[in-house]
Amino acid sequence: MRKPVNPERSRRAKPKAAFFDFTDCEGCQLQFANMGETLLELTELVDIVNFREIMSEAGEDYDVAFIEGSITTDTDVKRIKRIREKAKVIIALGSCATIAGVNGIKNRSPLDLAKQRVYGDKADTVNTIKAMPVHEVVRVDYFINGCPVYIPEVISVIKCVLMGKPYPVPNYPVCVECKMNENVCRYEKDQECLGPLTRAGCNSWCVNYGNKCYGCRGLVENPAVNGQKDILLKYGLKIEDILNNFTLYNDSLGEKYDPEFK
Repeated sequence: MRKPVNPERSRRAKPKAAFFDFTDCEGCQLQFANMGETLLELTELVDIVNFREIMSEAGEDYDVAFIEGSITTDTDVKRIKRIREKAKVIIALGSCATIAGVNGIKNRSPLDLAKQRVYGDKADTVNTIKAMPVHEVVRVDYFINGCPVYIPEVISVIKCVLMGKPYPVPNYPVCVECKMNENVCRYEKDQECLGPLTRAGCNSWCVNYGNKCYGCRGLVENPAVNGQKDILLKYGLKIEDILNNFTLYNDSLGEKYDPEFK
């Protein structure tokens, strides 16, 4: 069991937290900035010493590092390793950090071809490598999935960090949460939904508001691929319909799961 980061509640004992971004849109950090009073309550438990979106100070002494973004350059690799050396705890924040997210789309093409398509005749000047989630480069202690992250889950993870407890990332599909929330299945609304395959923990956030699941939290460990095929067959949909959604966030996992779909 991990030692509590904050064994005492005195101000002096508060752990120091820092936020860092790599290749990402910073939307997950924006979720923190929009927490309002909850963010103020959080500062009673931790000292935020580095958070570019909400403060100008940039402290380099920290216990907990929140990492948003995927690793896509050699410079990123060196930087995340330096952060790992300093931090007692690293938290991967959001889809880009946990599964490579949207950035993983480039992994389907040869790297030189991807660079050429994006940068044209300046491709040779660009330092880029395949998009990787943070845990492929350094050890990660906690994972907060989603694009963007779901704040109630963020709070749960922070509590676990402070108490030195592991956070059990759900390994059942979003469909379970949809049933609990009494949502009408999106397939009944003629929408291709990745809920049957996607890791829960978001309280079926998107579906609650009438959208479909795009799979931004990554897949459960043993996705029910045959069950998904049966659903597609039942509603007269093609495998290609679901793969178009699958590749938005999970392209970095494509080599592992695509053969099962085909």
